[in-house]
Amino acid sequence: MSQLVNGNETLPVELKTLYGPVATEIEQSEAVLRRELTSEYVLVDEMVRYGSWLGGKRLRPALLLLAAKAVGTVNDDHLTLAAIVEMIHTATLIHDDVLDEAQLRRHLETCNARWDNEASILLGDFLFTHAFYLASTLESTFACGTIGKATNTVCEGELRQIRSCHNYELEEAEYVDIIDAKTAALCCCACRLGAHYAGAADEVVNSLADYGRNLGIAFQIIDDLLDVIGNEAEMGKSLGTDLGQQKPTLPLIHVLSHLPEAHRVGVLAAIEDPLGGLGVLSPWMERLGTYEYVRARARWFADQAIAQIACLEENESLRILRQLPEFVLERSR
Repeated sequence: MSQLVNGNETLPVELKTLYGPVATEIEQSEAVLRRELTSEYVLVDEMVRYGSWLGGKRLRPALLLLAAKAVGTVNDDHLTLAAIVEMIHTATLIHDDVLDEAQLRRHLETCNARWDNEASILLGDFLFTHAFYLASTLESTFACGTIGKATNTVCEGELRQIRSCHNYELEEAEYVDIIDAKTAALCCCACRLGAHYAGAADEVVNSLADYGRNLGIAFQIIDDLLDVIGNEAEMGKSLGTDLGQQKPTLPLIHVLSHLPEAHRVGVLAAIEDPLGGLGVLSPWMERLGTYEYVRARARWFADQAIAQIACLEENESLRILRQLPEFVLERSR
C-alpha cells in the first residue's frame, strides 16, 4: 500500500484507515503532485517541494476521491483534480502562515520562517497559478469554473476575517458565514468535482457538495477550538494565532456574548494583550461552558453533513464519508 507520507510526517492512523478505499488513488494523485511541483531552477525547486509537504491531512483530495467512488469510479481526471485541490489548499496555508506570522506547520518550519514573507507569498501564487494551468489541461471547462469560483470565495472569506479583527461585536451567524467561505468552500468544491467527474446526476452532485460544505464548517470550528486548547507539540503548528491577532472565532464570540457586563472591559483589555489574553479567557471559557458549546455547534454541522448523503446507495466509500465527521469532531491535531 502507499506510504501516505507528507514531508516527514505520517498521516494519523485513523486517517490511514479512513482513506483505505482510496489509498491507491491518493498515492497516484501524490505522484501527480510530485511530477508537477518542480522547477528547473534549484532554489525555486527547493521551495516548491518543501511547500508541498505542508498540506498534511490530504483531506480535500480524499474527499474528492471518496465522493467519486461513492457514486461511480475514479478516472484520470479525478487524479489530476485531487492534486489540484491539494495545491490550492497548500497555497492558502502558506499565505495564512504569513498573515498569522506562524512559525510551525506539520512539525516543520513554515515557509515564511524558513525563508521570508515575500518568498512565501510568491510560492503561494506559484501553486495557485499552476493549479489553474493544470485544470485547463482537462477536456471540460467545468473544473476551471468550479475551482475558480471556490478559490475566489476562499480569498473573499479570508479578507472578511481580516477585516473582522478587533470586531468584538461579530455575531455567530457572520462567523459561520466567514468560515463557510474561507474553509468550507474548498471542501464543497472537492466533493462537487469528485461526484461530477464520476458522472453523477446533478441532485447527487449537489448533495455531496453540501456534505463537503457542512463538514468543512465543522472542521474549522474544531480548528478554532484547538487554537485555544490544543497542544502545540502534538498539533505541530503555531497555536494562539487567532487570539494573538484578535480574530473573533467561535470560542471568543461565545464568551463575549455570555460575559457579565461588569467583567467585559477587563476581559477586552486582556484580549488586546497578545501575551495575556488566553490566561484571562480560559477560566471564563470553563465557567461559561464555551468548550461544550463550541463542540456542540461543530457536531450540528457534522450531523448536517451526514444527513446530506443519507439517501445515497450504500458502498464502502459512502460508509467512510459517514465516518469522517466523527474524526473531524474528535481530532486533537
